[in-house]
Amino acid sequence: MDGQSNARPVIIKRKKIIQGGGHHGGAWKVAYADFVTAMMAFFMLMWLLNATTEKQRKGLADYFSPTIPINRISGGGDGAFGGDNIASEGQDMEGGRGELSSFSTEDASVGSEGVVDSALAKTEMEAQAAEVEKALAARGGESMTMERALRHVTTRVTDEGLIIEIFDLDDAPLFEGITAAPTPMLKQIAVVVSEVLAITTNKLAINGYVRAFPIMLIENPAWALTAARAQAMRDLLQEEGSDSGRVQRVSGFADRKPITADPMAIRNNRLEVVLLRRNR
Repeated sequence: MDGQSNARPVIIKRKKIIQGGGHHGGAWKVAYADFVTAMMAFFMLMWLLNATTEKQRKGLADYFSPTIPINRISGGGDGAFGGDNIASEGQDMEGGRGELSSFSTEDASVGSEGVVDSALAKTEMEAQAAEVEKALAARGGESMTMERALRHVTTRVTDEGLIIEIFDLDDAPLFEGITAAPTPMLKQIAVVVSEVLAITTNKLAINGYVRAFPIMLIENPAWALTAARAQAMRDLLQEEGSDSGRVQRVSGFADRKPITADPMAIRNNRLEVVLLRRNR
């Protein structure tokens, strides 16, 4: 025991070994960020050189000149383009061609007013559509004959306006054969449509369409037929008291705009009476 108490104490030293190639403080990240920023600035400079005119580049140079607070030579402004902007010369910058469409504060105000007018016109057209549908439903409940006539009529609202569409049924055509002579059914419908139009003041357009004819025909009558049928509808409305001055155009579209997947379906024989929007 005495020998052990007299023994020299054991001292353990731990050395901290720093191996090479460790953390360097992140300085490389800062250098890389500076490089990326410099490259972005370089490509932006190249883009500006391609996207601006000589006068605009002069304005850019003057802007970065510390001795010229206001450049009177380049345009009288202290902005980047010396009073001008890239859009001042009506260029178009889409697609990297160095061009930009002209735009101004006045254009912006006109655009915002146009959006408001469009929204008001849409609301007004939807209200008129509700009135027209209500009037048609009321007439349809008057008699069985009128209800059968209104099977040919449907309405929808489009960008152009409210469309009252009148179409053929398999058992009840609107015209006699391949002619523009209206059937008694179309005349009844014209009476109803004329009364419905009286509750509105919008300008009108009348369009005619037919189904596709067989290709073996020597002469396709579609163009002349649709124009004549649209004109016949205008005449019927005028006879029923509709103001002819409201009609802005009468058009025949032949078989170019089928409404069904089968262009030869009889449903494609139709007329459209369009209540145009106020801004049309």
